[in-house]
Amino acid sequence: MSDLLEKYVRPEKNPGTACKGCGLRLAHRKVLEAIDELGLAQGDVVWGTGIGCSGRQTFVTWKGDTFAGTHGRVYAMATGLRLALPPEKRLILTVGDGDAFTIGFLHLLNAARRNVDMTVVVFDNLGYQSTGGQYGVTTPLGSKTDSSPYGAWEPNWTQRGFDVLRILKEAGATFLARHTVLQGHEPVDSLKQAIQNPGFSLVQLIYPCVTHYGVQALGTRDLATIYDWFRERTADDLTADENTHFTTGIVHDAVGSRVEFAAGLREFVATVQKGGGNG
Repeated sequence: MSDLLEKYVRPEKNPGTACKGCGLRLAHRKVLEAIDELGLAQGDVVWGTGIGCSGRQTFVTWKGDTFAGTHGRVYAMATGLRLALPPEKRLILTVGDGDAFTIGFLHLLNAARRNVDMTVVVFDNLGYQSTGGQYGVTTPLGSKTDSSPYGAWEPNWTQRGFDVLRILKEAGATFLARHTVLQGHEPVDSLKQAIQNPGFSLVQLIYPCVTHYGVQALGTRDLATIYDWFRERTADDLTADENTHFTTGIVHDAVGSRVEFAAGLREFVATVQKGGGNG
């Protein structure tokens, strides 16, 4: 990791803002590993960030070009950048589960609908941990949190037949995957596929929060206990029963099936300029 940090991360941002033992650093590392294995340089990537723990950990850490879009707006900003940047530039966005699946969900769905060439990496810590540990739309049912002291009971996007990634599939995303940060190289492989996809990609990376979810929901801050809890509830397939909290793998691969938004717009503009529009 030290070589990756020296190569890609600004020295003043090392080791980052994550709590001791937090899985967020592992998530950050997976993205850097994918970039490195693809042979991408600092000038090849524009890195955007959202809010929350994930935003603070990755905000302006990239030695190349960066930007931030708070409260779910990063996808709209990235859409504008996609139109302005040359096609070979890679857009990578690191956001939290709240930024992606609640406050920013409409912008996210529209980016998927348009098939905008961007890679959204959702660092999912199972709730709103940066503001005290309230439950969110990916918090496992029954979890005791700061805002659900008797256990989270409200339907979420991940259990009892719901899967937020299926919604994104129907919205038009062309590559979707989900992993935990404890699954070795599998997340890196999916991230590489996502970054190479000339269209909208999203990879959900679930990671352990030690400070809030560990203490409140699991009753411990012991890293081994928390990490074992995650491993025991993770399946390396997408068809596990509902008692398995985290089903993982490539959810949807339709790379090349749709025209990318910026490319389609340029083609449309060229047609109009030649007098071939239907207006």
